[in-house]
Amino acid sequence: ILSGSGDGTLRLWDTETGTLIHTLEGHTNTATDIAFSPDSKPILSSDSWDNTLLWDTDSGQPFHIEDHTDDVYGIAFSPDGKQILSGSGDGTLRLWDTETGQTLHTDELEGHTDFVTDIAFSPDGKQILSGSLDSTTVRLWDTKSRTLIHTLEGHTSWVSAIAFSPDGKQILSGSDDGAVRLWDTDSGTLIHTLEGHTSWVSAIAFSPDGKQILSDSDDNTVRLWDTESGQPLHTLEGHTEDVTAIAFSRDGKQILSASEDDTVRLWDTETSQPLHTLEGHTEDVTAIAFSRDGKQILSASEDDTVRLWDTETGLTLHTLQGHTEDVTAIAFSRDGKQILSGSEDDTVRLWDTETGLTLHTLKGHTSAVNDIAFSRDGKQILSGSGDGTLRLWDTETGLTLHTLQGHIDGVWAIAFSPDGKQILSGSGDKTLRLWDTETGQHLHTLEGHTTFVNEIAFSRDGKQILSGSWDNTVRLWDTETGLALHTLQGHTSRVTDIAFSRDGKQILSASGDGTVRLWLGLDWRNLLKEGCDQLQFHPDLVAPQNNKAGEVCLKYAGWEDKAKADFLVRQGRAFVLQKEPNIKSAVKKFKEAQKLYPDIDLNPYTEEIDKEPKTVAQQLAPDSK
Repeated sequence: ILSGSGDGTLRLWDTETGTLIHTLEGHTNTATDIAFSPDSKPILSSDSWDNTLLWDTDSGQPFHIEDHTDDVYGIAFSPDGKQILSGSGDGTLRLWDTETGQTLHTDELEGHTDFVTDIAFSPDGKQILSGSLDSTTVRLWDTKSRTLIHTLEGHTSWVSAIAFSPDGKQILSGSDDGAVRLWDTDSGTLIHTLEGHTSWVSAIAFSPDGKQILSDSDDNTVRLWDTESGQPLHTLEGHTEDVTAIAFSRDGKQILSASEDDTVRLWDTETSQPLHTLEGHTEDVTAIAFSRDGKQILSASEDDTVRLWDTETGLTLHTLQGHTEDVTAIAFSRDGKQILSGSEDDTVRLWDTETGLTLHTLKGHTSAVNDIAFSRDGKQILSGSGDGTLRLWDTETGLTLHTLQGHIDGVWAIAFSPDGKQILSGSGDKTLRLWDTETGQHLHTLEGHTTFVNEIAFSRDGKQILSGSWDNTVRLWDTETGLALHTLQGHTSRVTDIAFSRDGKQILSASGDGTVRLWLGLDWRNLLKEGCDQLQFHPDLVAPQNNKAGEVCLKYAGWEDKAKADFLVRQGRAFVLQKEPNIKSAVKKFKEAQKLYPDIDLNPYTEEIDKEPKTVAQQLAPDSK
């Protein structure tokens, strides 16, 4: 389950157990839209400042979206995950190769003259759909040839939302003109114009079987339409303020809506009749969710409460009251029997799902609780606070097991290692700290960032740590030693999210600079590239026409073929390293690359020269140490 909040965070939960998997921090304003990719690994999110972030549920790799000349407003993986599509404020779409990070083309998907507002792949990945502020049209493209197939004309104002039907045979569009339009994908002809909304359409969706259409508008209504006839089945009227969220139940038989009118409404999909109006919140309802079995509904509000509702009766099962400030985080225990909440009132509360009673109020923090988590077995609770401490609590007793002290600024991110034996924290004091779960002892302080650390992650095997910071860098660390392995530089604004790939070989990062970067991580090819990058400002490289080897180093640092990589090393070292006044870093990169791929030929000219990197460096640059 994925949830987005007014506090700018996304939270990823295990549906079966209710445990918090990740707190994804990076947005600096309300998260307005969230989506899973088809395989549920990458996540897309956007906020009210038009930032779009790409997240991976258990992996990470920086993908360079640098050809755009304005902010990136939409990113999507192709159904097979091999390509990434991006849409930008510069009016263009770009298609990228996920594995290499290379742009597959630079100019074919051009034609929009203003912000690209929404993008989508067809279910089979063969077509691309785009909407823009530039006009009243939707554009359909062929993915392989990147040619324009159809321009869908008919809206009288800008297109706000687009979607393919589950079978890809139909296209749905919503607009600022208040209309929803249904199109035939093959011919590009208009099938139906669904009229009735009196303000702009903010969200659209097909039902799971494609037979019905749901639309949400700024006119405070939700409308249900019959796909085949285009006729309105029902207008879900009742909310008196903006609708903030809508959702289908897992079986598609019910619809849930939340509003700034402080209510949650449950609707029957078939009849569109309101089943229940869930009243009780006294401030905006910001998030809603069905339980996996559909029997319960959970809602969170700006009134500092969490409410649990019975789907069948619409009655409040429990109002979890006790916090005196905004609730910043919530989580189910793995077995679903307990609920955890953290608040700006400096406390963590543990609740019994069945009774709704507070089991424990975990007091001790002296500032807002920014993050919470259950251990995998549910026996322990972890919290991080603005007071600079982490606290590990016993779930059964509510007693503090350890207070992890050492940070001198607020703790913004926390995580258990995959085996639960270690705890990781990121802080505003520019450091990460690694702790022993059992003893609470400090193991390592990971230093290197130059401003606060807002993103942290363990690799799947727990052997490596990843961190992202507002200093624009991503850093990779060795868990056992606490030493920095790499500093991944390239972003020009703060890092807003990071993730490891499942195999740990790649890293993904998103940034406030509007880019997502896919890094090769501990890959010998990337290390070779980094080695060349260390030398890119050498005079001979700045003027590559005067040095063919320098030109090669700049242009082909990303070569993957071994023979070409060998040539890169030979030429780069022979012609450049001996002249570079500070070659230590570059030599280190080449040495690391050789460790990962022993067959790399570090011999610049002849077999007589020792291949040991340090010796080679000394022979090439006698002044080096």
